[in-house]
Amino acid sequence: MARDDAVYTHGHHDSVLRSHRWRTAENSAGYLLPRLRPGMRVLDVGCGPGTITADLAAAVGPEGHVTGIDAAPGVLTQAREAAAERGVPNVEFAVGDVYAPAYPDASFDVVHAHQVLQHLGDPVGALRAMRRVCRPGGVVAARDSDYAAMTWHPRVPGLDAWLDLYRRVARANGGEPDAGRHLYAWAREAGFAEVSATASAWCFTGAEERSWWSGLWAERTVSSGYARRAVDGGHVTSAALARIADAWREWGACEDGWFAVLHGEVLCRDPAA
Repeated sequence: MARDDAVYTHGHHDSVLRSHRWRTAENSAGYLLPRLRPGMRVLDVGCGPGTITADLAAAVGPEGHVTGIDAAPGVLTQAREAAAERGVPNVEFAVGDVYAPAYPDASFDVVHAHQVLQHLGDPVGALRAMRRVCRPGGVVAARDSDYAAMTWHPRVPGLDAWLDLYRRVARANGGEPDAGRHLYAWAREAGFAEVSATASAWCFTGAEERSWWSGLWAERTVSSGYARRAVDGGHVTSAALARIADAWREWGACEDGWFAVLHGEVLCRDPAA
């Protein structure tokens, strides 16, 4: 599918944005943090509500600067408000296109994308665009989940139906839900001279984490843009979505419930001349 036909599967329902606002540089960009230094210029691509972006700004200090771009103007309003509440002065947000960042070549020391490439029809093209605006010797960093590698206990049957459905809907929308395992190959295809690949995971257990994770997915399953696209695309009925939402609640009520989300990560570099 051509890149212009790719659709953001999740949409911007609050059940989606609640999970995005939970993300921090510590829990979602730990592989990148050791590479950050005071004074760096950073571009955060597909920044969403900006929680990671603000953390990156704090990491590069007041003498550094971070720009967050996203295709959705509405979510950038939330990002600006969150940064203002935190008192982070060295960050700005703008509407932007991952395939054509509106910045000159070699403008940034670090270019970062979290959970972005999985939603694109041309992730290699996006990495090439990120490479263009990163200076030689700088770092392009990307992290994406791998849905097929997600695992949980106990094995509530309805969650198997959820995983199968989500992967079908995401692919029909032009994305790659198992992007985590592809990042290394995509980065090499994009032409980077050096690519370092790692993996890390989110893990949800305990009553509070189970309630939060299962609740947002139960709501997302019946109320978000993903739910609408699943039904309109002929992948599932509304009644079947309701059953999947019930399966999420069932898992969330299990005292020994455990859910792991595996992520692939890459740090990409072209040495300075």
